[in-house]
Amino acid sequence: MSATPLLDNTHYEQACDQAIAMCDGNLRSTIKALIMANEYLETELEELQAAVAAGCIPETSRSNMRSKSSAA
Repeated sequence: MSATPLLDNTHYEQACDQAIAMCDGNLRSTIKALIMANEYLETELEELQAAVAAGCIPETSRSNMRSKSSAA
């Protein structure tokens, strides 16, 4: 096992600093932007789950499958 600490928050601290900087230090705007991004990702996830349930394969997966089959 590695000796890295279980709670290395450096990545999250940097991401927070970057998000706040992108919103010119306005914490309310930062929270609003993160909520909006989360809602967008949730919608995309729901759409992908519905497509998979309907038997559809996303285009990126299809092109990856073509690449793998032509490489064989």
